[in-house]
Amino acid sequence: MTTSKRFYSIPYVLWLGLFVIAPVLLIIYQSFKGIDGQFTLENYRIYFSSSTYLRMTLNSVFYAFVITVIVLLISYPAAYILNQLKHKQLWLMLIILPTWVNLLLKAYAFIGLFSAHGSLNQFLSFIGIGSQQILFTDFSFIFVAAYIEIPFMIMPIFNALEELNPSLISASRDLGANNWETFRRVILPLSMNGVKSGVQAVFIPSLSLFMLTRLIGGNRVITLGTAIEEHFMVTQNWGMGSTIGVILIIAMIAIMLLTGEKRKKGGRRH
Repeated sequence: MTTSKRFYSIPYVLWLGLFVIAPVLLIIYQSFKGIDGQFTLENYRIYFSSSTYLRMTLNSVFYAFVITVIVLLISYPAAYILNQLKHKQLWLMLIILPTWVNLLLKAYAFIGLFSAHGSLNQFLSFIGIGSQQILFTDFSFIFVAAYIEIPFMIMPIFNALEELNPSLISASRDLGANNWETFRRVILPLSMNGVKSGVQAVFIPSLSLFMLTRLIGGNRVITLGTAIEEHFMVTQNWGMGSTIGVILIIAMIAIMLLTGEKRKKGGRRH
């Protein structure tokens, strides 16, 4: 049985090694190389001593935090209501469907909506408000990023709510708790694993959004993802781009550790 498990795990180990571990090791290795190809710590010195890179880091964390909070405030009530519906699996599929559409296509769709002559500005002009600068603003970037990330927050929360034992909710109400107390003391704590998984699924990608910063933010929103793209595609300073990539990887690991499920020591108490 053990030999069989090891045999079937070979494709997974190969995939993990070739497409996860190897690229990360290559990025770490490249981060210690200068433009001349020589081994150096200069990239890390520049990063930690530059106010520009530190400001980009703060911007990345700030925007990722704002996007995650907005998505969570929308997704939890949506997942809760969705879980109460009769045909909830059908409604969940309709929410997931937009994730099948290419990100670039969705970005260009929002460019058409938010542009100076787009549908939204035409509507604002029609009701007398007049055309507004919506595209290439912080608002447009956060709005589009939140829209794209919402399904990835709803799914884990929905699954966590669906796995709740209904008898626990019934017991809470039998003991005199009202709907709010039942939600606060029973439903919310028991669904926190879904919330944590959703935060990981939204916050981590939001740290490195660069396509939306270009197309929707118009380079007004500068993040570490934008800097990585700039170094790899424009300046050809792969060492500095890899250094920023290493910083992002460390930040992502930190978020996973902070939001991961903590194991209880000592077993279950009786």
